[in-house]
Amino acid sequence: MNDAPQGYDPFRGTFENLETLADKISDVLNCPVTIEDSNHRLLSYSTHEGDTDPARIATIIGRRVPEKVINSLWKDGVIPKLQESDEPVRASSIEKVGLGNRVAVSIRKDSEVLGYIWVLEMNKHLTESDFELLKKAAKAAKSHLLQLQTGTKRKQEGSQEFFWKLLTGHVESEEWIIDKLHRLSILPSTPLTVLIFQFPEEINSEFEKKISYITTVNQSVKAQLSAVDGNQVILLTSPKEDAKPAAYIQSFIESFISQMKERFQATGITAGYGSIYSSYMQTEKSYKEALTVLSIKSKFANETSAIFGYNELGIYQFLDSIYKKQQASGYFNHSLKKLYDYDRLHKTNLYETLEIFLNHDMNAHEAAKALHVHLNTLTYRLKRISEIGAIDLKDPNQKIMLFIDLKIQRLFFKEHL
Repeated sequence: MNDAPQGYDPFRGTFENLETLADKISDVLNCPVTIEDSNHRLLSYSTHEGDTDPARIATIIGRRVPEKVINSLWKDGVIPKLQESDEPVRASSIEKVGLGNRVAVSIRKDSEVLGYIWVLEMNKHLTESDFELLKKAAKAAKSHLLQLQTGTKRKQEGSQEFFWKLLTGHVESEEWIIDKLHRLSILPSTPLTVLIFQFPEEINSEFEKKISYITTVNQSVKAQLSAVDGNQVILLTSPKEDAKPAAYIQSFIESFISQMKERFQATGITAGYGSIYSSYMQTEKSYKEALTVLSIKSKFANETSAIFGYNELGIYQFLDSIYKKQQASGYFNHSLKKLYDYDRLHKTNLYETLEIFLNHDMNAHEAAKALHVHLNTLTYRLKRISEIGAIDLKDPNQKIMLFIDLKIQRLFFKEHL
C-alpha cells in the first residue's frame, strides 16, 4: 500500500455493516482490526487473520476492552491523545496486560469522539501511508457510528423514564419490572443498590459523557440504569460478584472519584448508596437511603468522610427517628444548654470541645490535636464541662446521650441550642 497513488481511497463508498468495514481495513493494512465505541465496547472485529495477542482475545470474548488495558492506555497517554486529535496514535506493547504493539485512530464527528479503530501490528509496522489510509477508514466508519448513537440515545431516553418510575415507586410488580428491563434490552441482575455521585456544580451534557465513560469502562460494578438530576448522577448498580457486594461498590466509588480527578480534573465529588437489595421493588427505598447518606455527609463531613453506604452510618442512620421521639416527648438536654449559654456569655468553646472529645472516643491526645490545644488546656476544659454541665464523662449512659444530642442538634438546627 506504500506505493498507492495519491488520492487512493479503498474505503470510498458504503459498507453494509461494521463487520464488513473491519474486514476491509484488515485486508488493506494486512493487520488484525477491532472497532470500538467511545466507551471501549466492541462493535466489530476482522475475522480472517492469524496471530493476535491476549488483550485482543479478551476484548472479543468479553465484547469490551478489559479495564486493566484501558487504565494502562490512559497512564501511557494513548487515550488522551486519541481524544484530542484525529491523527493516528501508536501504542507500544504493554506486556503486563497482554497488549501488543498497536496503532489507533479516533472516529469523530467534529470534536466528538464516536469510537476507535485499533490495528494490531503483529507482523507489520504501519507506515505514514498506512496512517493516511487509517484516517480514511475512520471517516468511512463515522456514518455507522452515528446511526448506532441515534439508536442508543432513543434507548437511553426510554430507560431514563423507566428509571424515574422505579426511583419514585411508580411500579406494578417485580414481574412488570423484569419484563420492562427485557424490553429495554437490559439484563436483570441482583443484588442491586442505588448509588448517587454528587458533584459541586450542575452536570451539563458534555460532562455527563465523561461520567458515562468512567461508569461504563468499569467492570467491577454493572450500572443497569442511570439518570442525571441537577448535580447528581443516579445509578442503579449491581456488583459483578455476589460475594461481598459492599466491598465491590466501595471499590468502584473510590476508583470513580480517583479517575474523574486524574482524567478529567473533576474534584469535590462525594457519593452515597442505599442498602443492597435482591428485589427491584426496593429501588425507591434504596434511593431514599442514598439521599440520606448524602444529607448526613453534608452535615458531618469530617466524621463520615470514609462512609458511603447507608448501612455504614451507624447511629447517624437513626438520628431522625430519635429526634421525632424526643420532639413528641418534649425531651431537652439541659447539660448542653448550660454549656452553650456559658460559651456565649464568656466567649469560650466548651460545647465544641465536648463534641470533638466525644468524636475521638474520649481520646484526650487525639482530641487535643483536633482542637489545636495543649493537653493541659483540654484537661482544664473537660473539668469545667463536668462542673458547668453537671456531666459525668465516665458514665456511658450520659456519654452516649450527649453524643446523640450533639449530632441531632447539628442535623436538624441551623444554630446550636
